[in-house]
This record gives sequence, C-alpha cells and structure tokens, in this order.
Amino acid sequence: MGRRPLRPTGLLHEGGPSGTGRIEEIRTMSEAQQHQVATGDRAILPEGARTIPIFVMGKRYEVPETLTIMKAMEYVGFKFLRGCGCRGGICGACPTVYRKEGEYKLRFGLACQTVVEPNMYLAQIPFYPANRAPYKLEELNPVAETIHALYPEIFRCVACNSCTKSCPMGVNVLDYISALKQGDIERAAHLSFDCIQCGLCASRCMGELPQYHIAQLARRIFGKYIQARAEHLRKRVEEIESGKYDAMLEMLQKMPQSELEELYKNREREPDLAPPGTWRPQDTQYL
Repeated sequence: MGRRPLRPTGLLHEGGPSGTGRIEEIRTMSEAQQHQVATGDRAILPEGARTIPIFVMGKRYEVPETLTIMKAMEYVGFKFLRGCGCRGGICGACPTVYRKEGEYKLRFGLACQTVVEPNMYLAQIPFYPANRAPYKLEELNPVAETIHALYPEIFRCVACNSCTKSCPMGVNVLDYISALKQGDIERAAHLSFDCIQCGLCASRCMGELPQYHIAQLARRIFGKYIQARAEHLRKRVEEIESGKYDAMLEMLQKMPQSELEELYKNREREPDLAPPGTWRPQDTQYL
C-alpha cells in the first residue's frame, strides 16, 4: 500500500483557433483530503492517508507515516508478546535499533515513542543478556568497593561514550560509571535516576559492562543506606500502620462507581500556581 495518487475524474477541453487547448483537471480529493495523514497512534488509515516504507528485521512494509514504531509494527501484523510494556516511555521494554537509508550511523529509541521515518531499517532488542550479579541488599556494605567487587568489569571501561550515545533517555551513562569508579555512589545514583533498564548501553559497550545493572545497584545502596530518611514519610507510615485510613478506604471501596466519579470531579484541588508547600485543603482530617 503506497502513496495514493491523485487521479482526475475527467478533462475539460477548450479548443482555440490555433488548435491549442486548456486542460483543467477535476480531482477527486479536496486540498484538505490531500494532506490527510494517520495522526497519533491510529492504526486505521483515514481516507487518503499517506504511507511510507520501513524495513522490520529486513522485510519491507508500508505503514502510516505518523505512527510510532510499535503501532506501525502492530499495523502490519506483529503481535507483541515481549518487548511491549507501558507504551509510555517508562518501562524500557521496547528498545529499538534503527538506521536510516544511506547512513552508516546506528540510532536508538523506544518503539513506543519513536515515530517511523521513510526507509527506516529497524530491529528490536526486548531483552539484552547482560550479567546481573546476585546479591542481598540487606547484607551489603554500602561502600563503592562493594559495587567494584560485584561488578569488577566496571574497570574495563575505556570511556568511549558509546553507552551515553545509545541511551534513549539522555542519561549520561559514562559520567555515572566514572563516578562509581571514583567511589561516588550518591553522584552515580542521581546521574542514573532516569535509567529505564532497557539495556541499550550494554549492547554498545566495548568493555562489556552491564551499566544499567550497575546503576540500579548504586541507586539501591544509596536509597537504603546513604540518603537521609524523610521524617514526614516515617510519620505517614506509622499512621497507615495504626489504621488511621482504614475506615475511609473501606467507605470508598463500597461506593458505586458513579459516586466515586462525582467525588473525584468535585474534589478540592491545589491551585496550579500555589507556591510549593503553602497550600492546605480545608478538610485536613486525612493529612
């Protein structure tokens, strides 16, 4: 299914004394219809929608030009059993490697977020078999040497920066690996915070590091042992365990859906421009 050509329904001919004439084409589609495309994630083409060729694992398909890679693959018949999760760019289940026609450069993205382009050659990597060291977080000593012992390959890093270039989330992977080599767990935890565990960094690593697993361990150690405990969180946990909210939750569970929807629509909302930490609702019994 390619681009649909505009075809005239007829020809109007006006002859002249010189035998020349003017041909006016009456086209079947209006200007608005000519530029109609399959917008968003619609997999059903509107009338006159444009399609483009892409290559999925070497085979050519024609797909609507504005679909994401994931929706385009579903449009041509692929069914996702793996490699599809949240569809919102968060879970990291749909990492995709692609190349544009005429380029040597490999590009990286998430199938649920990246829009197809003409003559895109792509393959998905729903799982990358990188090494994940076994450990029990409760038994770890919260120092950088613990990470070094579990992942000694961290010192195979040659600082080529291919890991950072492959990250679909824009995480500076090389910087957090460098921070861990220098013993700075807190910096590594902050730098890797947006990692979604897709594994594309490991797929490009010359030193064969499992960067995303190393970063996850750093964040876990930082969160459990290093980061200061939030006092308000401790109090809220105590309130939950004491049963403060049990009656309210039981009441909500027994409400019909219509009442729940009405309660939600009429809830007291924080003003959009309220300075952080200054607003309090009128009903404070559940604060």
